[in-house]
Amino acid sequence: MKEDHLNKTYKLEPFFELSPDLLIIAGYDGYFRKINPAVSNLLGYSEAELFARPIKDFIYPEDKDITAKRRANLTKNNPLLNFENRYVTKSGEVVWLSWTSIPLDSEQLVYAIAKNITHKKMLEEQRNLLLTNLTQVNKDLKQFTYITAHDLRAPVNNLLSIFSLLDPTKIQDKQTSGFIEKLKSATRSLKETLNNYVDILIQNDRLNLPIEELRFDDTLKAVQQSIGALISSSRVTFATNFSAVESIPFNKSYLESIFLNLITNSIKYAKPDQLPAITISTRKEEGICQLIFSDNGLGLDVEQFKDKVFGLHQKFHQETDSKGIGLYLIYNHITNLGGKIEIVSKVNEGATFIITFKGQEYDI
Repeated sequence: MKEDHLNKTYKLEPFFELSPDLLIIAGYDGYFRKINPAVSNLLGYSEAELFARPIKDFIYPEDKDITAKRRANLTKNNPLLNFENRYVTKSGEVVWLSWTSIPLDSEQLVYAIAKNITHKKMLEEQRNLLLTNLTQVNKDLKQFTYITAHDLRAPVNNLLSIFSLLDPTKIQDKQTSGFIEKLKSATRSLKETLNNYVDILIQNDRLNLPIEELRFDDTLKAVQQSIGALISSSRVTFATNFSAVESIPFNKSYLESIFLNLITNSIKYAKPDQLPAITISTRKEEGICQLIFSDNGLGLDVEQFKDKVFGLHQKFHQETDSKGIGLYLIYNHITNLGGKIEIVSKVNEGATFIITFKGQEYDI
Protein backbone atom coordinates (compact mmCIF):
# COMPACT_ATOMS: atom_id res chain seq x y z
CA MET A 1 0.00 0.00 0.00
CA LYS A 2 2.81 2.38 0.91
CA GLU A 3 4.62 1.54 -2.35
CA ASP A 4 1.49 2.31 -4.39
CA HIS A 5 1.04 5.57 -2.53
CA LEU A 6 4.62 6.61 -3.32
CA ASN A 7 4.20 5.76 -6.99
CA LYS A 8 1.01 7.80 -7.25
CA THR A 9 2.52 10.68 -5.29
CA TYR A 10 5.75 11.02 -7.24
CA LYS A 11 4.60 9.74 -10.67
CA LEU A 12 8.18 8.94 -11.60
CA GLU A 13 8.03 5.17 -12.06
CA PRO A 14 9.03 5.00 -15.76
CA PHE A 15 11.91 7.39 -15.14
CA PHE A 16 12.99 5.43 -12.06
CA GLU A 17 12.81 2.06 -13.78
CA LEU A 18 14.74 2.97 -16.94
CA SER A 19 17.54 5.23 -15.70
CA PRO A 20 21.02 3.67 -15.48
CA ASP A 21 21.93 6.32 -12.90
CA LEU A 22 21.01 5.92 -9.25
CA LEU A 23 17.77 7.84 -8.53
CA ILE A 24 16.83 8.30 -4.92
CA ILE A 25 14.27 10.04 -2.76
CA ALA A 26 15.43 10.22 0.85
CA GLY A 27 13.93 11.67 3.99
CA TYR A 28 15.52 14.24 6.25
CA ASP A 29 15.62 11.40 8.79
CA GLY A 30 18.43 9.75 6.79
CA TYR A 31 16.45 6.82 5.35
CA PHE A 32 15.69 5.90 1.75
CA ARG A 33 12.06 6.56 0.79
CA LYS A 34 12.23 5.44 -2.84
CA ILE A 35 15.02 4.05 -5.04
CA ASN A 36 15.26 2.83 -8.62
CA PRO A 37 16.55 -0.64 -9.59
CA ALA A 38 20.02 0.79 -10.37
CA VAL A 39 20.59 1.34 -6.63
CA SER A 40 19.91 -2.27 -5.69
CA ASN A 41 21.85 -3.55 -8.71
CA LEU A 42 24.96 -1.60 -7.80
CA LEU A 43 24.96 -2.06 -4.02
CA GLY A 44 23.73 -5.65 -4.11
CA TYR A 45 21.07 -5.17 -1.44
CA SER A 46 17.35 -5.74 -1.87
CA GLU A 47 14.96 -2.82 -1.53
CA ALA A 48 13.80 -4.18 1.81
CA GLU A 49 17.38 -4.26 3.13
CA LEU A 50 18.09 -0.73 1.91
CA PHE A 51 14.87 0.68 3.39
CA ALA A 52 15.41 -1.03 6.75
CA ARG A 53 18.68 0.71 7.62
CA PRO A 54 19.83 4.34 7.68
CA ILE A 55 21.73 5.46 4.59
CA LYS A 56 24.89 6.10 6.62
CA ASP A 57 25.22 2.33 7.23
CA PHE A 58 26.09 1.81 3.55
CA ILE A 59 28.69 4.59 3.35
CA TYR A 60 32.41 3.81 3.43
CA PRO A 61 33.61 4.43 7.03
CA GLU A 62 36.18 7.11 6.17
CA ASP A 63 33.55 9.11 4.25
CA LYS A 64 30.82 9.11 6.89
CA ASP A 65 31.82 12.33 8.67
CA ILE A 66 32.18 14.50 5.56
CA THR A 67 28.96 13.03 4.13
CA ALA A 68 27.09 13.79 7.36
CA LYS A 69 28.26 17.42 7.22
CA ARG A 70 27.19 17.84 3.62
CA ARG A 71 23.86 16.13 4.28
CA ALA A 72 23.23 18.42 7.27
CA ASN A 73 23.73 21.36 4.94
CA LEU A 74 21.10 19.85 2.64
CA THR A 75 18.51 19.98 5.40
CA LYS A 76 19.10 23.74 5.53
CA ASN A 77 17.63 23.88 2.04
CA ASN A 78 21.02 24.15 0.28
CA PRO A 79 21.52 21.98 -2.85
CA LEU A 80 24.47 19.60 -2.93
CA LEU A 81 26.29 19.58 -6.26
CA ASN A 82 29.12 17.43 -7.55
CA PHE A 83 29.75 15.72 -4.19
CA GLU A 84 31.75 12.51 -4.36
CA ASN A 85 31.88 9.76 -1.75
CA ARG A 86 32.24 6.02 -1.42
CA TYR A 87 29.71 3.31 -0.62
CA VAL A 88 30.32 -0.33 0.32
CA THR A 89 28.37 -3.01 -1.57
CA LYS A 90 26.97 -6.13 0.03
CA SER A 91 29.94 -8.11 -1.31
CA GLY A 92 32.39 -5.65 0.30
CA GLU A 93 33.39 -3.82 -2.87
CA VAL A 94 33.94 -0.07 -2.58
CA VAL A 95 32.26 2.08 -5.24
CA TRP A 96 32.59 5.81 -5.94
CA LEU A 97 29.44 7.89 -6.50
CA SER A 98 29.03 11.49 -7.68
CA TRP A 99 25.91 13.14 -6.23
CA THR A 100 23.58 15.94 -7.21
CA SER A 101 21.01 16.40 -4.45
CA ILE A 102 18.14 18.88 -4.22
CA PRO A 103 16.18 19.33 -0.97
CA LEU A 104 12.43 19.87 -0.87
CA ASP A 105 12.07 21.45 2.53
CA SER A 106 8.28 21.58 2.51
CA GLU A 107 8.14 17.77 2.34
CA GLN A 108 11.33 17.07 4.32
CA LEU A 109 12.68 15.13 1.34
CA VAL A 110 15.86 15.06 -0.73
CA TYR A 111 15.79 14.20 -4.45
CA ALA A 112 19.14 12.85 -5.55
CA ILE A 113 20.90 11.53 -8.66
CA ALA A 114 24.16 9.59 -8.35
CA LYS A 115 26.54 8.43 -11.05
CA ASN A 116 28.89 5.49 -10.63
CA ILE A 117 32.36 6.98 -11.21
CA THR A 118 34.40 4.07 -9.85
CA HIS A 119 36.09 3.37 -13.20
CA LYS A 120 36.92 7.06 -13.65
CA LYS A 121 38.46 7.16 -10.16
CA MET A 122 40.60 4.13 -10.91
CA LEU A 123 41.90 5.73 -14.11
CA GLU A 124 42.63 8.99 -12.28
CA GLU A 125 44.50 7.16 -9.54
CA GLN A 126 46.58 5.25 -12.09
CA ARG A 127 47.34 8.47 -13.97
CA ASN A 128 48.31 10.33 -10.79
CA LEU A 129 50.47 7.44 -9.64
CA LEU A 130 52.21 7.34 -13.02
CA LEU A 131 52.81 11.09 -13.00
CA THR A 132 54.13 10.94 -9.46
CA ASN A 133 56.44 8.02 -10.21
CA LEU A 134 57.76 9.63 -13.39
CA THR A 135 58.42 12.91 -11.57
CA GLN A 136 60.19 11.10 -8.74
CA VAL A 137 62.26 8.94 -11.11
CA ASN A 138 63.28 12.02 -13.05
CA LYS A 139 64.33 13.77 -9.84
CA ASP A 140 66.24 10.71 -8.62
CA LEU A 141 68.09 10.33 -11.91
CA LYS A 142 68.96 14.02 -11.98
CA GLN A 143 70.15 13.90 -8.37
CA PHE A 144 72.24 10.81 -9.09
CA THR A 145 73.83 12.57 -12.07
CA TYR A 146 74.57 15.67 -9.98
CA ILE A 147 76.22 13.55 -7.29
CA THR A 148 78.24 11.55 -9.81
CA ALA A 149 79.51 14.66 -11.60
CA HIS A 150 80.26 16.40 -8.31
CA ASP A 151 82.06 13.43 -6.74
CA LEU A 152 84.17 12.82 -9.84
CA ARG A 153 85.61 16.31 -9.52
CA ALA A 154 87.27 15.44 -6.20
CA PRO A 155 89.72 12.78 -7.55
CA VAL A 156 90.34 14.97 -10.61
CA ASN A 157 91.36 17.85 -8.34
CA ASN A 158 93.59 15.45 -6.40
CA LEU A 159 95.33 14.46 -9.62
CA LEU A 160 95.94 18.11 -10.49
CA SER A 161 97.35 18.65 -7.00
CA ILE A 162 99.76 15.75 -7.47
CA PHE A 163 100.87 17.12 -10.82
CA SER A 164 101.53 20.49 -9.21
CA LEU A 165 103.91 18.81 -6.73
CA LEU A 166 106.01 17.30 -9.50
CA ASP A 167 109.15 19.18 -10.46
CA PRO A 168 109.53 18.75 -14.24
CA THR A 169 113.21 19.87 -14.06
CA LYS A 170 114.07 16.71 -12.15
CA ILE A 171 112.64 14.45 -14.82
CA GLN A 172 115.51 13.61 -17.12
CA ASP A 173 113.65 11.41 -19.58
CA LYS A 174 111.95 13.68 -22.18
CA GLN A 175 109.41 11.01 -23.14
CA THR A 176 108.31 10.63 -19.52
CA SER A 177 108.15 14.41 -19.08
CA GLY A 178 105.99 14.73 -22.21
CA PHE A 179 103.70 11.96 -21.02
CA ILE A 180 103.17 13.70 -17.67
CA GLU A 181 102.33 16.97 -19.43
CA LYS A 182 99.75 15.17 -21.56
CA LEU A 183 98.20 13.60 -18.43
CA LYS A 184 98.10 17.02 -16.77
CA SER A 185 96.43 18.57 -19.81
CA ALA A 186 93.90 15.72 -20.06
CA THR A 187 93.07 16.06 -16.35
CA ARG A 188 92.49 19.82 -16.72
CA SER A 189 90.18 19.12 -19.67
CA LEU A 190 88.28 16.52 -17.65
CA LYS A 191 87.79 19.01 -14.81
CA GLU A 192 86.48 21.62 -17.23
CA THR A 193 84.16 19.07 -18.83
CA LEU A 194 82.72 18.06 -15.46
CA ASN A 195 82.14 21.70 -14.51
CA ASN A 196 80.39 22.35 -17.79
CA TYR A 197 78.36 19.17 -17.41
CA VAL A 198 76.97 20.27 -14.03
CA ASP A 199 75.99 23.62 -15.55
CA ILE A 200 74.25 21.84 -18.40
CA LEU A 201 72.37 19.57 -16.00
CA ILE A 202 70.94 22.58 -14.18
CA GLN A 203 69.43 23.76 -17.46
CA ASN A 204 68.50 20.29 -18.65
CA ASP A 205 64.80 20.37 -17.74
CA ARG A 206 64.28 23.67 -19.53
CA LEU A 207 66.21 22.67 -22.65
CA ASN A 208 64.18 19.46 -23.08
CA LEU A 209 60.81 21.15 -22.81
CA PRO A 210 59.23 22.80 -25.84
CA ILE A 211 58.61 26.45 -25.07
CA GLU A 212 56.13 28.55 -27.01
CA GLU A 213 54.33 31.85 -26.65
CA LEU A 214 51.02 31.11 -24.92
CA ARG A 215 48.08 33.43 -24.35
CA PHE A 216 46.60 33.15 -20.87
CA ASP A 217 43.03 33.57 -22.12
CA ASP A 218 43.42 30.82 -24.73
CA THR A 219 44.89 28.44 -22.18
CA LEU A 220 42.08 29.16 -19.74
CA LYS A 221 39.42 28.57 -22.42
CA ALA A 222 41.00 25.24 -23.38
CA VAL A 223 40.97 24.05 -19.76
CA GLN A 224 37.41 25.29 -19.17
CA GLN A 225 36.26 23.37 -22.24
CA SER A 226 37.95 20.18 -21.04
CA ILE A 227 36.05 20.28 -17.72
CA GLY A 228 32.87 21.92 -18.97
CA ALA A 229 30.56 19.51 -17.16
CA LEU A 230 32.29 20.11 -13.82
CA ILE A 231 32.20 23.89 -14.27
CA SER A 232 28.53 23.79 -15.19
CA SER A 233 27.46 21.55 -12.31
CA SER A 234 29.46 23.48 -9.70
CA ARG A 235 28.14 26.83 -11.00
CA VAL A 236 31.58 28.38 -10.51
CA THR A 237 32.08 31.94 -11.76
CA PHE A 238 35.25 33.41 -13.27
CA ALA A 239 36.56 36.98 -13.26
CA THR A 240 39.69 37.44 -15.40
CA ASN A 241 41.99 40.29 -16.35
CA PHE A 242 45.07 39.51 -18.44
CA SER A 243 45.59 43.06 -19.71
CA ALA A 244 48.88 43.60 -17.82
CA VAL A 245 50.53 40.54 -19.43
CA GLU A 246 48.56 38.72 -22.12
CA SER A 247 51.00 35.93 -22.98
CA ILE A 248 54.07 34.12 -21.70
CA PRO A 249 56.79 31.87 -23.18
CA PHE A 250 56.10 28.58 -21.40
CA ASN A 251 55.45 24.89 -21.91
CA LYS A 252 51.87 24.33 -23.13
CA SER A 253 51.19 21.13 -21.16
CA TYR A 254 52.60 22.65 -17.99
CA LEU A 255 50.51 25.82 -18.19
CA GLU A 256 47.32 23.89 -18.90
CA SER A 257 48.05 21.58 -15.98
CA ILE A 258 48.58 24.57 -13.68
CA PHE A 259 45.22 26.08 -14.64
CA LEU A 260 43.47 22.70 -14.47
CA ASN A 261 44.68 21.80 -10.98
CA LEU A 262 44.06 25.25 -9.51
CA ILE A 263 40.51 25.40 -10.92
CA THR A 264 39.51 21.88 -9.88
CA ASN A 265 40.94 22.46 -6.40
CA SER A 266 38.89 25.66 -6.07
CA ILE A 267 35.75 23.75 -6.99
CA LYS A 268 36.58 20.75 -4.82
CA TYR A 269 37.29 22.88 -1.74
CA ALA A 270 34.46 25.38 -2.15
CA LYS A 271 32.44 26.30 0.92
CA PRO A 272 29.32 24.11 1.21
CA ASP A 273 27.01 27.13 1.55
CA GLN A 274 28.62 29.34 -1.10
CA LEU A 275 29.10 28.98 -4.86
CA PRO A 276 32.76 28.95 -5.91
CA ALA A 277 34.16 32.15 -7.43
CA ILE A 278 37.58 32.35 -9.10
CA THR A 279 39.58 35.47 -9.97
CA ILE A 280 42.59 35.24 -12.31
CA SER A 281 44.78 38.15 -13.36
CA THR A 282 48.31 39.05 -14.43
CA ARG A 283 50.66 41.81 -13.37
CA LYS A 284 54.25 42.96 -13.77
CA GLU A 285 56.56 43.31 -10.80
CA GLU A 286 59.86 44.96 -11.76
CA GLY A 287 59.35 43.74 -15.31
CA ILE A 288 58.66 40.14 -14.31
CA CYS A 289 55.32 38.48 -15.11
CA GLN A 290 53.13 37.22 -12.29
CA LEU A 291 49.89 35.24 -12.47
CA ILE A 292 47.47 35.77 -9.56
CA PHE A 293 44.86 33.08 -8.91
CA SER A 294 42.31 33.57 -6.10
CA ASP A 295 39.19 31.77 -4.88
CA ASN A 296 36.62 32.11 -2.10
CA GLY A 297 36.89 28.55 -0.82
CA LEU A 298 37.72 26.87 2.46
CA GLY A 299 41.31 28.12 2.50
CA LEU A 300 43.95 26.66 4.82
CA ASP A 301 46.23 27.61 7.69
CA VAL A 302 49.45 28.46 5.86
CA GLU A 303 51.33 29.08 9.11
CA GLN A 304 50.48 25.60 10.34
CA PHE A 305 51.49 23.72 7.18
CA LYS A 306 54.25 26.06 5.91
CA ASP A 307 56.61 24.09 3.64
CA LYS A 308 54.22 21.13 3.41
CA VAL A 309 51.74 22.98 1.17
CA PHE A 310 53.42 21.90 -2.07
CA GLY A 311 54.67 18.54 -0.82
CA LEU A 312 53.66 15.17 -2.24
CA HIS A 313 50.55 13.51 -0.72
CA GLN A 314 49.84 16.47 1.57
CA LYS A 315 46.14 16.87 2.41
CA PHE A 316 44.64 19.81 4.30
CA HIS A 317 40.91 18.99 4.26
CA GLN A 318 38.75 15.94 4.83
CA GLU A 319 37.72 15.58 1.19
CA THR A 320 37.80 11.88 0.31
CA ASP A 321 38.92 12.55 -3.25
CA SER A 322 42.09 14.38 -2.25
CA LYS A 323 45.35 12.62 -3.15
CA GLY A 324 47.72 15.49 -2.32
CA ILE A 325 49.17 15.55 -5.82
CA GLY A 326 47.74 18.64 -7.57
CA LEU A 327 49.76 21.34 -5.77
CA TYR A 328 52.84 19.12 -5.94
CA LEU A 329 52.55 18.96 -9.73
CA ILE A 330 51.92 22.71 -9.99
CA TYR A 331 55.02 23.45 -7.92
CA ASN A 332 57.19 21.19 -10.07
CA HIS A 333 55.85 22.61 -13.35
CA ILE A 334 56.72 26.14 -12.23
CA THR A 335 60.07 25.51 -10.56
CA ASN A 336 61.30 23.26 -13.38
CA LEU A 337 61.15 26.32 -15.62
CA GLY A 338 62.82 28.63 -13.14
CA GLY A 339 59.75 30.22 -11.58
CA LYS A 340 58.28 30.19 -8.08
CA ILE A 341 54.86 29.95 -6.45
CA GLU A 342 53.57 31.40 -3.18
CA ILE A 343 50.27 31.00 -1.34
CA VAL A 344 48.38 33.46 0.83
CA SER A 345 45.46 31.89 2.68
CA LYS A 346 43.48 31.70 5.91
CA VAL A 347 40.88 29.16 7.01
CA ASN A 348 37.44 29.96 5.52
CA GLU A 349 38.88 33.00 3.69
CA GLY A 350 39.86 31.42 0.38
CA ALA A 351 43.33 31.14 -1.11
CA THR A 352 45.49 33.24 -3.41
CA PHE A 353 48.34 31.72 -5.43
CA ILE A 354 51.02 34.06 -6.77
CA ILE A 355 53.00 32.51 -9.61
CA THR A 356 56.17 34.35 -10.61
CA PHE A 357 57.57 33.30 -13.96
CA LYS A 358 61.29 33.25 -14.58
CA GLY A 359 62.79 36.67 -15.30
CA GLN A 360 64.77 37.66 -18.38
CA GLU A 361 63.68 34.86 -20.74
CA TYR A 362 60.08 35.25 -19.58
CA ASP A 363 60.09 39.01 -19.25
CA ILE A 364 57.66 40.28 -21.88
